[in-house]
Amino acid sequence: MKTIGVLTSGGDAPGMNAAIRAIVRTAINSGIQVKGIQRGYAGLLENEIIDMDTKSVSEIMRRGGTILFTARCKEFETPEGQAKGAQILRDNGIQGLIVIGGDGSFKGAQKLAALGINTIGIPGTIDLDIACTDYTIGFDTAVNTAVAAIDKIKDTSMSHERCSIVEVMGRNAGYIALWCEIANGADGILIPEKDEFSEQDLIDTILSNRQKGKTHHVVINAEGIGHSNRLAKRIEVATGIETRATILGHIQRGGVPTAKDRVYASTMGAYAVDLLKQGATNRVIAYKNGKFTNFDIDEALAMTKGIDEYQFLISRLMVMY
Repeated sequence: MKTIGVLTSGGDAPGMNAAIRAIVRTAINSGIQVKGIQRGYAGLLENEIIDMDTKSVSEIMRRGGTILFTARCKEFETPEGQAKGAQILRDNGIQGLIVIGGDGSFKGAQKLAALGINTIGIPGTIDLDIACTDYTIGFDTAVNTAVAAIDKIKDTSMSHERCSIVEVMGRNAGYIALWCEIANGADGILIPEKDEFSEQDLIDTILSNRQKGKTHHVVINAEGIGHSNRLAKRIEVATGIETRATILGHIQRGGVPTAKDRVYASTMGAYAVDLLKQGATNRVIAYKNGKFTNFDIDEALAMTKGIDEYQFLISRLMVMY
């Protein structure tokens, strides 16, 4: 294999640049040229392809976001768009493609593999919602960002003796919310995976803790539940406690990547190049049971993932004051 490409697709995640850096430097050290595809599949269809070398990835590991930019692309979801993308890759001499992103990005890689382009996926999403892996690039940084923000919110909530509803990202997954609930010592969470844990349970916990002498409260609400402002109003009416909502939003996607995100992303980037050198295709890299491994993309996309039941149990036990 003489030339490979790399793109980032979907939502950005801290640590993507570390993966890009590892891909470029591992490939070049193996005598393989690297081309960067800007703005994901949208950029591919517009032939936004640049040459990359070791200097082009210098000092990027500590930066959040992605130097290749990212975008979503409806056109690439069509057979015509996929065929066009595969031909553009061939026209640029790209024999293998590494795609950093989530499930939607992997579906695109899957289609390109069926069209004869060797593809490897790297899980890059703060949501941790890719079923085949216990780790995704950006999750660790996003959680640490959210935990630090919630600690600050708790300071002012304590001063005003109020209840704070904090909405964290995660799309339809509650992993960020669950980790924050445990790490921040919150009074409860609302997550899509546990809809049997109701709003009334939260109200009962807040009232019980207030009766025991607790003067402030924090509830973590997952993006997949949402409607935090309305939730705050209902809790204030039910408890008589002043309640405010804070939506952390895209602050969780930015910032300096943690050491874990830098190291794991670098490992996955180098591993992706190694797989392409071996002739692998239609594979996605994963971190499973303490080891880096890889799965067939078809198999990975068919997997399902749930919340860790023991962690959820711990979160329930920790709300008692």
